Amino acid sequence: MQFDTNNHSVFILHYHLIMCVKYRKKVIDNLISDRLREIFGRIAPDYNITLEEWNHDTDHVHILFRGQPNTEISRFINAYKSASSRLIKKEFPAIRKSLWKEMFWSQSFCLLTTGGVTADVIRQYIQSQGKKNGRQGNSVQTVPDN
Repeated sequence: MQFDTNNHSVFILHYHLIMCVKYRKKVIDNLISDRLREIFGRIAPDYNITLEEWNHDTDHVHILFRGQPNTEISRFINAYKSASSRLIKKEFPAIRKSLWKEMFWSQSFCLLTTGGVTADVIRQYIQSQGKKNGRQGNSVQTVPDN
């Protein structure tokens, strides 16, 4: 629980979001992941969402973020998917060859609240994604607190 400037309690929920590229196409590299994270960070404040952890594999992303219980999460995810898909296809035109009907994201996604698990446990899980043979297969991007 956190407190606002008037010392009122504010409940903060942590969410783990997993989004896959349509048909699990392997198109996410470090450069595209960085751009996807940047777009997320730009849209998130409009929905009172704070990015905490980001990692990717070649066909999906793992995101840990926090928001208030009244945050319209599905509205945010739809806005993010739409904006990021449009921008990625515009900025990386070669990616269109790998996509089906130019759809970047799969329609479905996995969204979990951290429940009884601490955010640190989820953070460690996200950081471990993409590791093969003990080596990191992609870059982990921890987002510093504001």
